[in-house]
Amino acid sequence: MERLWAGWRGAYVDAPETGSAEPGDVGACVFCRILASGQPDEATYVLWRGEHAVAILNAYPYTSGHLMLMPTRHVADLETLDAAEGKELWAAVRAGVTALKTAYQPAGLNVGANLGLAGGAGIPGHLHVHCLPRWAGDTNFMTTVAEVRVLPEALSTTWSRLRAAWPRTDVGDT
Repeated sequence: MERLWAGWRGAYVDAPETGSAEPGDVGACVFCRILASGQPDEATYVLWRGEHAVAILNAYPYTSGHLMLMPTRHVADLETLDAAEGKELWAAVRAGVTALKTAYQPAGLNVGANLGLAGGAGIPGHLHVHCLPRWAGDTNFMTTVAEVRVLPEALSTTWSRLRAAWPRTDVGDT
């Protein structure tokens, strides 16, 4: 797949060149840096913060609305989550699905996690679950012919839509 240069997006991610912080390498983890940045959630595209989990927009979305749910603790493996982290992470996934359905009315959704470098994780050191809306025919000619994705919405618009649609009773208030 070809890549389009979008230098304006560099401000959203200040990750190591490989983007692959390993377990224990919290300082190199883009997610940990975002969560500890002290910047407003609107600036970092954090949609929701819980006690053990967080929802954040994907800075390189597959489709508009592509969000990620993750434990706040820097942990790579699903099986190392404690009970409270696992419970809140799954509740956040449910809330994210609800918000996507409310904000976008998609025909379907993809929900999944790429675990480990060989499993396709771009940030293998920090477990995260992807949720993204899908529509029949959303793979258009640009993807098919030019192998390029066209996203019709700015991240700030996506953040506003999903923040407004985030359920206030499922996973707590922000």
